[in-house]
Amino acid sequence: MLNTIKLSIFIAAMVFISGCSSDDQRNSISEQPSSSDTQIINEQADKAVSTGEPEIVADQLKMPWSIEKSGNVLYVTEMEGTILKIEDGAAERQVVELEHELMTTGRGGLLGLELAPDFTDSNLAYAYYSYESNNGQFYRIVRLRLEGNSWKEEQILLDDIPSGMYHHGGRVKIGPDGKLYATVGDIYVAEIAQDLNLLGGKILRMNPDGSIPDDNPFPDSYIFSYGHRNPQGIAWSTDGSLYESEHGNNANDEINLIEAGQNYGWPIIEGNEVQEGMVSPQFTSGSDETWAPSGIAYSNGKLYAAALSGSAVIEFDLNSGERREIVNGLGRIRDVLVENDILYFISSNTDGRGTPQTDDDKLYRISLTESK
Repeated sequence: MLNTIKLSIFIAAMVFISGCSSDDQRNSISEQPSSSDTQIINEQADKAVSTGEPEIVADQLKMPWSIEKSGNVLYVTEMEGTILKIEDGAAERQVVELEHELMTTGRGGLLGLELAPDFTDSNLAYAYYSYESNNGQFYRIVRLRLEGNSWKEEQILLDDIPSGMYHHGGRVKIGPDGKLYATVGDIYVAEIAQDLNLLGGKILRMNPDGSIPDDNPFPDSYIFSYGHRNPQGIAWSTDGSLYESEHGNNANDEINLIEAGQNYGWPIIEGNEVQEGMVSPQFTSGSDETWAPSGIAYSNGKLYAAALSGSAVIEFDLNSGERREIVNGLGRIRDVLVENDILYFISSNTDGRGTPQTDDDKLYRISLTESK
C-alpha cells in the first residue's frame, strides 16, 4: 500500500502547449520533496482560465485513467490502484483497498470511477477494475466507500466478466435514468462482441445495487447494446441521448449514438461500412486515420473526446457534423470532463505506449470559451 502523501503547492506562471517543456516558466519549489509520489499543484487551479491554452492542475500522475469532480474536489484514478484527490491547491494520493490484487498488465488495473449522485453525504462511488485469480482473468464492477483518506470495496455489483490483456473497456457512468452503465471490451476475441450470452464487446446497464433493470432490452441480461470492439467513453446529451467512443481495428475509430438493444456491427462491419440490422457510427476516423478515442464529455451540442493515438482532445459538433482538435501536442489523452465551460483532461503518456514529457502524466484544464 502507498502511504498517503500531502503535496506542496507552487505558483504557475504560464504553461505552453506543443513541445514547450524547455520554456516552462513555473517557479521552483523551495524544498524539493524526495518522494516519487509527489504531484506539483497549480495553486491557481480554482481561478478562471482565460488564456485559451491548457493550464496544468497537477503533474507526476501515475498512469491516470478517469476524472471525477465533486464541488471543488477532483478525483483521478490511477491504474496501479490509487486515487489522487486534488483540493484547494493541494493533493493527496489515496489508497484503494480491493478484495483482489489488480491485474495491471496490458493497461488494465483500476479504470473507471463514478461518484454517486449523493457522494457528498454518502461517500460512495462506483469503480471498474481488472484482476487475476486462480480461475483466470476477470473484470469486476464494485461500489466503493471513502473512509478518511482511503477507499474500500464495499459491494460487488458484477463479477467474473472475462478479461484479457487488452481491450478492457472500463468506463462506468450513471445515466440520467439513474442506472449504472459500463463499457466492456472484446478482450481481443472479436467474435464475442456478437454473442449475447457473453458480456465482452458490450455496453452494460444495471441498477445501482447491481441488479438487472426490468426494462433492459434483453430479458435477464445486463446487455444494453452489443457489437462493440473497445468502447472506452460514454456521455449523455441534454436531451438524454447516449453517445459512445470506440477504438476501431487499426483505424476506423467511432463515435456512436447508442440505442437500447442495437447491434453496432463489430467485427462484421466497422467505420463507414453498412449492413442491414447494424448501426453505423455518427463519426468515424475512416481507414486512413486513427484517434483511439477514450473518455468523452458533452457540452452545448458538442462532444469532446480524449484521443490516445490521436494525441489530442477532439471536438465533435453534433449539429454540423464538423470536428476539430482543440488541444494537441501534449501526447496521449485518456479522459475528459466538462464543467461550466471548463474542460479538464488527463494525459496518458506513462501507460507504456506513450513518450512521457517532463513531469508526466498531468491533469490539465482549458476554457472552452477562450479556445474557440
